[in-house]
Amino acid sequence: MSVGLEHYLVVSALLFAVGLLGVILRRNLLVIYMSLELMLNAGNLALVAFSRFTGSLDGQVLVFFVITVAAAEVSVGLALIVALYRRRQTAHVEDLTLMKL
Repeated sequence: MSVGLEHYLVVSALLFAVGLLGVILRRNLLVIYMSLELMLNAGNLALVAFSRFTGSLDGQVLVFFVITVAAAEVSVGLALIVALYRRRQTAHVEDLTLMKL
């Protein structure tokens, strides 16, 4: 049995669904942030799978740029989460709804 494109796309869809459930159901900012990164990597997996099965490198080049932007996003996002935690002493979303100083 060979692994086809549909197998990669099913795994990508499952990863995306797990990430989406994490964003919707969880209350901790760090878990939500990791779920967003999981959704981004699910998209990357789909791009690489399409690229491999079409025989072009376009999807893999796009994934390289997505990972580069994600690295910058992680540094800014984690800095914001740390700043909010230092200010409010909590990482739960419901405690951060009022953004008053």
